[in-house]
Amino acid sequence: MVVEQSVVPPCWVPGTELPAMTPQALIDGVRRIRTPVHIVREAPDGRIGLAFGGTVDPGGGDGRYVHLATLPPLYPEWLGNRAFSEVHATRFPYVGGAMANGIASPDMVIALARGGMLGFLGTAGLSLEEMAKYVDETRQQLDGTGLSWGANLIHSPQQPGLEMATVELFIERGVRRVSASAFMNLTPAVVRYAATGLHRRPDGTVGRRHHLFAKISRPEVAAHFMRPAPDRLLAQLVESGHLSPEEAALATEIPVAEELTVESDSGGHTDNRPLGALFSVIARLRDEISAQYQYARPIQLGAAGGIGTPDAVASAFSLGADYVLTGSINQSCREAAQSKAAKQMLVEAQLSDVTMAPAGDMFEMGVEVQVLKRGTLFASRAKKLYEIYSRYDSIEAIPRAVRDKLEDQIFRADLEEIWDRTRAYFESADPEQISRAKSDPKHRLALVCRWYLGLSSKWPLEGDDSRHLDYQIWMGPAQGAFNSWVRHSFLESLPNRGVVQVALNLLEGAAIITRAQQLRTYGAAVPTQAFDVTPRPLG
Repeated sequence: MVVEQSVVPPCWVPGTELPAMTPQALIDGVRRIRTPVHIVREAPDGRIGLAFGGTVDPGGGDGRYVHLATLPPLYPEWLGNRAFSEVHATRFPYVGGAMANGIASPDMVIALARGGMLGFLGTAGLSLEEMAKYVDETRQQLDGTGLSWGANLIHSPQQPGLEMATVELFIERGVRRVSASAFMNLTPAVVRYAATGLHRRPDGTVGRRHHLFAKISRPEVAAHFMRPAPDRLLAQLVESGHLSPEEAALATEIPVAEELTVESDSGGHTDNRPLGALFSVIARLRDEISAQYQYARPIQLGAAGGIGTPDAVASAFSLGADYVLTGSINQSCREAAQSKAAKQMLVEAQLSDVTMAPAGDMFEMGVEVQVLKRGTLFASRAKKLYEIYSRYDSIEAIPRAVRDKLEDQIFRADLEEIWDRTRAYFESADPEQISRAKSDPKHRLALVCRWYLGLSSKWPLEGDDSRHLDYQIWMGPAQGAFNSWVRHSFLESLPNRGVVQVALNLLEGAAIITRAQQLRTYGAAVPTQAFDVTPRPLG
């Protein structure tokens, strides 16, 4: 006859403090993310609480507190994929996006690097000379430190030569990380950057000199970067002398980009997609393509767009993001090359204070960017210009009454005078545009419209008060969410908004929220207030 013996569950024996059982004690316990936490239940069927210290007795101890589980410490550094930090020599899986026109300044990128993060210079919209200055200033501070940084390569369909010239500058100056944005397909320039310096490692895998971060918001575009570069582009680059035959051959074994940033509803160029739906589709596509090509190293996915609160950061990591990227919220930080007037407008922005407006770099294609709506008339005026461009085939075809209004309210000068200024710019920047305008009056009209769209993004950088109502400030809803989160905290004040301080609070908050959700899954009655993390000075 077999006698069944009852199994005595392991119990937790208190040390210097009793378990946290009350709502406030649970909230306080959730915030102790850097300490192992025991989940215990009052015997026999009592409340579930959090316990710190003490010991776990597998023999049952005094039976007061049944031990359900123990969770290890949870550091902000451990969110996301630690392989990302290993590859890019960062402490945190956190990236500061490349805000164009130099808004993501050397000061910002250097601060992020020294804070254990990765930042990209906002080189889009700058001249090659300005790009070189930004790169050289950053290198001067970071070369030899082992810290990582990068710069931006934006797709320039109106100026294809600029892409290749930018890549040549980056290669010559040793820029090892590039954020490629606004690409709809692969171009020779982006493939050249990704494939330059490829080599065979002793273990047989392909080593990279350059890391390409492709910012994408559509599956069909993501697929281009997830697959090896097309043979025709590689052959073209070998023929032109931009790649060696060995580099081209190695490029057929790896994806064009091993880091893709999934960009949802963001400032600037955006498809306004929700992150949850978009990331899931891109992640599944990544897995399918990786299985098809049997890559030796996994493609890493970052999450961007709408990342402005700890909740959003925690959500992105729970979706499976290897890293997160912030953009809009960094514009109001003190390191951003944005005027005080523009930063104050950003500080006052609310969640719904965004709208879409025609993009200066892709004006003729009807592409739009997301901008700040509150306190500026830029969006409505830019839409009016696109309406006029769509309706009329030349400057001369615009009715006199309509033209007078344009010259008085938007351009503040005669359109022929604006054309003279525009022509003077393109004579040195891109003479081909002038040649096209001479034979195509509608292209001449487009260039005049782009004069306003281009300068409207410069005026907020300079703080031109006379053009306050024409400020074009790229912004997504993340800025409004961030402002709501930091209200009544020390980060509400502009002087306290340092890019690293913002990042540390987002990551700390995300770790706390992640811990709160973990504890809920074990049955702990964690109050909703535990998910509300107030910013505080960190570091």
